[in-house]
Amino acid sequence: MESLKNIVTELERLLEPEKFKDYAPNGIQVEGCEHISKIVTGVTASRALIEQAIDCDADLILVHHGYFWPGEDPCVVGMKKKRLELLIKNDITLLAYHLPLDAHSVLGNNVQLAEKLGFEVEGGLGAIDDLAGGLVGRLMEPCSMETLRARIKQALNRDPLMISEHLPADRLISSIAWCSGAAQGFITKAVAQGVDAYLTGEVSEQTVHEAKENNICFFSAGHHATERYGVQAVGEYLANKFEVSHQYVEIDNPV
Repeated sequence: MESLKNIVTELERLLEPEKFKDYAPNGIQVEGCEHISKIVTGVTASRALIEQAIDCDADLILVHHGYFWPGEDPCVVGMKKKRLELLIKNDITLLAYHLPLDAHSVLGNNVQLAEKLGFEVEGGLGAIDDLAGGLVGRLMEPCSMETLRARIKQALNRDPLMISEHLPADRLISSIAWCSGAAQGFITKAVAQGVDAYLTGEVSEQTVHEAKENNICFFSAGHHATERYGVQAVGEYLANKFEVSHQYVEIDNPV
């Protein structure tokens, strides 16, 4: 068992949320009990995740996508009321870290995604130290576009959308840029880096044209699927540092 205060203090030291101008509050979003025995991690603080955390006897839920986003209705009604009611009734703390969880140089979503897919990190996408804004690197060995698509499918359990019909079928992928989540707009940064391919979670209508007109291979592998791994890595880090248990709960999301 560990105090909530000590866990939060360690996460603040580790993830340095004060360095980020984020879209939602980082850290404690709902305060629960003072002492933590079990941590459940997940991508998004949905009602389904909260219910499974209750079933697991969790004291703390740690997520990438929490609450209180810009433009969100501040009134505690409907879906929000039911989510908050479950947390408060069961004395469960909700901790959320958004950009800090993307950016960490070891445990972050982008670095963890690279490890999952076998990419060698060379630097930040656009800025050498901007790990929240994506990464640039290389494959361990060049491979065909179709081989890379199959690797992504196997590693993430998602069949990614691949925009490649404008390229020769035998084109090899050596260099790649990537950014987890909804970073399809960063394809222009990938083009500026001169890489062979760009991978992110989501896709927009204009992304297809940008890929074709810039002769780059594009992969959309799923917002949820590309952001599973940072929160799990942080959960394991906490379990190794403190006398707490950790369980990742997968709430499937095809987006």
